[in-house]
Amino acid sequence: ANNSMYQNNELIRKEMYCHQSVLEELKRIIDDSQVMKADDKLWPEPDKVGRQELEIVYGREHISFATTKIGSINDTQDSEDPEGMKNFYYLVLDLKTLVFSMIDLHFRIKPLGHLKA
Repeated sequence: ANNSMYQNNELIRKEMYCHQSVLEELKRIIDDSQVMKADDKLWPEPDKVGRQELEIVYGREHISFATTKIGSINDTQDSEDPEGMKNFYYLVLDLKTLVFSMIDLHFRIKPLGHLKA
């Protein structure tokens, strides 16, 4: 969901269905990030700059993170847990890249029927 409050809009929620291989890739990305070991208690609280949240339901684990908006990797260094916050920052970048790539492919790919022999 995107709660950017752009033009005072309500929460923007998107839903999609994907193949099992996409879910496996998501699991791999989450595992590699080691974010499931992190704790946002030592991270800056959301403030007037913004709020960044991520909720992960992974098997029997359910974890939710909330912190202030992270503009760049440098913003993670001021945290009491810079390593955990850095892992969170890179995980969010990886997830955004995967999702935007899938959206781009969805609208770019054309059925094979458009090819003429």
